[in-house]
Amino acid sequence: MRPLRVWAVARKEFLHILRDPRSLGMAIALPMLQMVLFGYALTLDVDRVPLGVWDQDQTPASREVVSRFLGSRYFSLGFLAESYGELEKAIDKGDVLAALILPRGFSARVESARDASVQFIVDGSDSNTATLALGYAEAVVSGYSRELVLYEIRKAGIRPPKEPLMLHFRAWFNEELQSRNYIIPGLIAVIMNVIAALLTSLTVAREWENGTMEQLISTPLKGPELLLGKLVPYFCVGMLDVLLAVVMGRYVFGVPLRGSPALLFIMAGVFLLGVLSIGMFLSVFTKSQLLSSQAAMVITYLPALLLSGYIFAIQNMPPTLQIISRIVPARYFVKLIRAIYLKGLGLEVLALEAGLLVLFASGVALLANLAFKKKM
Repeated sequence: MRPLRVWAVARKEFLHILRDPRSLGMAIALPMLQMVLFGYALTLDVDRVPLGVWDQDQTPASREVVSRFLGSRYFSLGFLAESYGELEKAIDKGDVLAALILPRGFSARVESARDASVQFIVDGSDSNTATLALGYAEAVVSGYSRELVLYEIRKAGIRPPKEPLMLHFRAWFNEELQSRNYIIPGLIAVIMNVIAALLTSLTVAREWENGTMEQLISTPLKGPELLLGKLVPYFCVGMLDVLLAVVMGRYVFGVPLRGSPALLFIMAGVFLLGVLSIGMFLSVFTKSQLLSSQAAMVITYLPALLLSGYIFAIQNMPPTLQIISRIVPARYFVKLIRAIYLKGLGLEVLALEAGLLVLFASGVALLANLAFKKKM
């Protein structure tokens, strides 16, 4: 393999990228757009749940309960209702996700130390949000009930007993418990998967469709020199995308990078080489830009989005899908990049994931080289 030949092909591809604003826009602008859209739109935090309130009692005690709900960051006032029909209509239209009903006589029952009921209705269409909202509501009501019990005990002149068990919790690695700190690192992996495979899936196929492959075949270029020369420009563009994504994650979304930036970029380069090689293999195999780009989307984007653990926890998937996810390289890169970002881990812990990514990149690059035949 001669470096001058590789550079000649790489220079040709660099010129093609610079002269084609569509390719350059896809390579740089599209990842940044995805970063902004997914970064702001995709969140796993369930807070500020719109709450409909029907206070039939209209007493200081009932208003205290309502204020407990609205004073937390988990609920926001959707509207004040006057009947069950209004609440039902609001939930059906999606104006509120939950409803709080305090019956008449609530204050009288509380003041006489009798059991008092509070009704909480939640829209179960989104089971995850409904479950969390129910948990929040139960915590609010339990806290208020505990204060009422302690008040009655003190009023009776009895010293309140100490609680037998005290819970002190501490969140490691994501102290703010913000989902964006978990989503943004995984998003970098998904964007790399899509863009890299799409870009290189058009390279060799474009030569066949434009009729320039015959000219390349007639030159002294060897197959590995041609493929490597075509990979180099897109590798540089891909690493630029990684740099921009890391900078945006830090300064736009405020995601801390606790680990080694050098390790992050090295492993991103290894993963990027593997994904680029997938696109190159598809381009060599199909010889069609349309077919290779569609195949790249199916092979890279869907598994990276659904089976990598980026959004859905792998341990919650059916056993069959958990087994299939083991052959998805994005799974290991998502785990690795999140560990570097949030936990500051190194190769002493992530050696297995790093080794599998190196194996993946080497295997796919070899497969693309074997698939390319320098003949008509």
